[in-house]
Amino acid sequence: MRELVETARQWVAEGRAGYLARPVTEQGFGPRDPAGAVLVDARGECVGALYRGVFDAELAAEAAAMGAGETARVCEVSVGAGEAVEARLTCGGQAEVLVQPLSAIPGEWWELLGQGVGVALVTQLNEGADQAVSVVVRAAVAPASDAERRAGELLATRRPGRDALYGESGLVLVEAYPSAPYVVIGGSGELADVIEAQAQLLGWGVSKVSDVAEAGKVLEARRDAACLAMLSHDPEFDVPTLRNALALGIPYIGALGSRKTTARRRDGLIAAGVSEADLARVHGPIGLDLGAQTPAETALAICAEVLAVLGGRDARGVRDADGPLRG
Repeated sequence: MRELVETARQWVAEGRAGYLARPVTEQGFGPRDPAGAVLVDARGECVGALYRGVFDAELAAEAAAMGAGETARVCEVSVGAGEAVEARLTCGGQAEVLVQPLSAIPGEWWELLGQGVGVALVTQLNEGADQAVSVVVRAAVAPASDAERRAGELLATRRPGRDALYGESGLVLVEAYPSAPYVVIGGSGELADVIEAQAQLLGWGVSKVSDVAEAGKVLEARRDAACLAMLSHDPEFDVPTLRNALALGIPYIGALGSRKTTARRRDGLIAAGVSEADLARVHGPIGLDLGAQTPAETALAICAEVLAVLGGRDARGVRDADGPLRG
């Protein structure tokens, strides 16, 4: 969705008739992008990615058929196994796709998406699914409804997500686009470089920092999305940086090192006044228990743990395992 911001703004500025299409419900298709969406104009031009473009022509036709007073249209699309292979989809599936004119989407939505902040769009459809009202929800706003509460939950995962809620007033589509995780790597070297590459592959932001002051500035600036991966074993760097990250409420904090190094850091944090509850938030030794040995495998284990923690998944970390840390 974020990659559509500039196009959507340009079309609106030009007065160009455009439509935004994205799934409401889905079955099948295999792994797919939870942020998938496509912009369609009156001439059938499509910008964006939704099911590898297999339904673009159909969505364009639905958009062109919308009446002047319609602010929404929900269309059913499906693809069989043979068509899925031809389109290079993992498997076939069915979906309900919501199509809305850009004039029905709040301009604030595109503005906040373009700024990279965490934001959700809550769209209430009427019984006939031909009228819709969309409102923007920020992560810090106290929820006033079940839909806004669900938006907050999705934003808290730091991963794009959608959910359809059904109630007395009809269907509500909740679309959440949190700030992408921003990995702050404490230290340098080969592992830091590989973590950086892995984070970029996932579309995350990343910074490598080498001292307490630099780390503090980045963590403060990115506190809503920051994830700390402390690789340095320098007590003058790792302990104060870990303590600062805990005080800032950084959602993921991990520290690389042996059990001996982990114990040393723990003692240092206790001496600095860190509580037992906060100590439990430090994932040290860092990473999921994948038996990682190489730098690339270790980077994978670390980024996988970040995903699990941000997504609220109960995955087994190295800190919870017995025996040697390697392999």
